Amino acid sequence: MNDSLQAYTDGHADGLAGHHDLERVADPETGADYRIGVADGSVAAFQTELLAQVRRLLGEAS
Repeated sequence: MNDSLQAYTDGHADGLAGHHDLERVADPETGADYRIGVADGSVAAFQTELLAQVRRLLGEAS
């Protein structure tokens, strides 16, 4: 369980950074957890950027 949580956490950090580790993805025991973390991190990065863009647009429109 600890390995799975660590793989997810590492994947989330990598997803936020915009990259992933192909060796971690291929790991038969924790690869799925890592991939889910990457996907969640990528979504979080997208949401952060989207909110920043909206704030810029609203700031410029005011």
